[in-house]
Amino acid sequence: MQYISTRGSAPSLNFTEALLTGLASDGGLYVPAVWPAFDKAELRALANASYAEIAAAVLARFVGDTISEADLQQDITDAYARFRHQAVVPLVQMDDSDWMLELFHGPTLAFKDVALQLLGRFFDRVLEAENRRVTVVGATSGDTGSAAIEACRDLSRVDTFILFPEGRVSEVQRRQMTTVPGAHIHAIAVRGTFDDCQDLVKAMFADTGFRDQVGLSAVNSINWARIIAQTVYYVSTALRLGAPDRSVAFCVPTGNFGNIYAGYVARQLGLPIEKLVIGTNRNDILTRYFENGEMSLAGVEPSLSPSMDIQVSSNFERLLFEMMGRDGTAVAKVMGDFRANGSYSTDHNQMAAITGLFHAYRSSDEATLEMIRDTYGKTGHVVDPHTAAALSAAAQFRDAMPDLDMPLVSLACAHPAKFPDAVEQAIGVRPDLPPYMADLYEREERMTVLDNDLKIIEAHIAARSRAALAKA
Repeated sequence: MQYISTRGSAPSLNFTEALLTGLASDGGLYVPAVWPAFDKAELRALANASYAEIAAAVLARFVGDTISEADLQQDITDAYARFRHQAVVPLVQMDDSDWMLELFHGPTLAFKDVALQLLGRFFDRVLEAENRRVTVVGATSGDTGSAAIEACRDLSRVDTFILFPEGRVSEVQRRQMTTVPGAHIHAIAVRGTFDDCQDLVKAMFADTGFRDQVGLSAVNSINWARIIAQTVYYVSTALRLGAPDRSVAFCVPTGNFGNIYAGYVARQLGLPIEKLVIGTNRNDILTRYFENGEMSLAGVEPSLSPSMDIQVSSNFERLLFEMMGRDGTAVAKVMGDFRANGSYSTDHNQMAAITGLFHAYRSSDEATLEMIRDTYGKTGHVVDPHTAAALSAAAQFRDAMPDLDMPLVSLACAHPAKFPDAVEQAIGVRPDLPPYMADLYEREERMTVLDNDLKIIEAHIAARSRAALAKA
């Protein structure tokens, strides 16, 4: 299995090379050169398999011969041993045709754990075999940072630097990043937005001197390994609901497009995923795009669902690559124009590739609170504001398509205790952290606050990266 850049000029890489590289050298994102696929008989054979068995079958199609079958199975087993539900990602029925997929039973209470616990083990295995160090740098709107830190905290060959927007994540999210002990874990609060943090990370990858100096790598969803690890729960859920002989739809709260793109990958594998519904908050660049075919930047506004307070949806480039016939040169031009002008449009022919598959709906803070209240009142389930945005979008989608005859699964991406203020505002109940995290507010915090300045942040990282110090 080889991987190519969405912008067409970076060298193709195998899986482990793509894993350690993260962002392609031409600024693009890695995707498979050829899509693997399951036939219906192969999918039916997985119908009664465990989550770990399904993960092994799916991931084997993407890692090729870079990780042995035995090692892959061991990494999967170790990754999900830390999850606090036997099913790893339990599926909860809400009514006759609506379901909720709980993705928050990992160590940091967010869906990012599903991928990053596995990614950490991949890093450990590959770096040990190659006797090298890397410096992981990531940007987070809240959950990726804590999940990455938790996954990398014990890796002896990795230094981890996480950038997050100062004052724009929940207190729980911040403390999960800033209270983890370890000399090789670094939380950086950037004076800016998540998009600023994301731009800084991309600029570091574009700075070839810095990239080589620190051995730069990524754990954001720009890393292909993140995407395929998330693809597994779409496959497992579709199988549980009758695939390949029954179609299914998913509704996903998203800002960066990575999580819902993993659903698209599952569809490429042969799963009968007929609808992918996007739930956004007031930062609705994706909803606006699917309404009019124009990707156009607007200012980021704080909301009750801060992990979706994003205007630059990095992973959309992967879908754009498919929409444009896998023409990397054309994608590079579009992304360059987007960077220069803050917008781009796609024509009817390009939109035809996704017409009917993707749908998008926005939710105001008021609608989010109402959905938390409504869900609690009808089902007894307490949901966080991001999950509420998905449930709100699902309800709007059902209203628009009353004849839809398939199960609709909304992704519950975070534990409600990560956003206690919003939940308490909605239902008057403040959700408790689980016992193993009960002392979170008492733990000592460690973080550095830095200006939104590339040179300042690069200097900070270079002075603390063991990979860089070894070369000095």
